[in-house]
Amino acid sequence: MRKSSMSFALVALAVGASATSMPARADTGRVAVIFTKGGLILGVGGGEGVLTLRNKNYPFTVSGMSVGFTIGASTTKLVGRAFNLRGPASIEGAYNAAGAGGAIAAGAGTVQLKNANGVVLQLSGPKVGAEVSAAIGGVTIRLK
Repeated sequence: MRKSSMSFALVALAVGASATSMPARADTGRVAVIFTKGGLILGVGGGEGVLTLRNKNYPFTVSGMSVGFTIGASTTKLVGRAFNLRGPASIEGAYNAAGAGGAIAAGAGTVQLKNANGVVLQLSGPKVGAEVSAAIGGVTIRLK
């Protein structure tokens, strides 16, 4: 092989390798969740949601638990964005957050959560019910 052909082959190989190792472009999707929680000391809840990504809907289930000071029950309807998505399946997993919040009859909830896939959920919405909490908790999301 001539020297110029060999150099070209090495450059082409290097460009091809770097192109395949580049990370895929991350997407942002819309998320809507209805989550009901209740408890005394230990809070347990669950709900359902929908991820809208590239004009397609992906339903999912949400389950969660918090440990700390929790009294009462509430339903939260959250809407917002999911950042750093590498496809719909990357929304799955365990999300953790530490914080304090509360609702008496009606209030507002805001949360930012992150999973091991790097997906960040920024959600907010009204709470309905009577719950006061200062707890550490998390939720798990699974596509249906």
